[in-house]
Amino acid sequence: QFLFISKASAAEVQSQLYVALDQSYISQESFNGLYLKTDEVAKLISGLISYLLQSKERPKQLDGPKRLNKPN
Repeated sequence: QFLFISKASAAEVQSQLYVALDQSYISQESFNGLYLKTDEVAKLISGLISYLLQSKERPKQLDGPKRLNKPN
């Protein structure tokens, strides 16, 4: 859940970058660099989401042997 919120937050930052550029708070060069960084973060989050969803759908027998907690 938190990863989906984080991805949406990255998109919100991109929207705010457009506002900042339109209001001349930042230069086009700054906008381009920051936009690329937020895009990279969003892609990393998407990759992590995909990885976690795939590992959740994996059959249990592929997880390897289960460790037993043996009393000392």
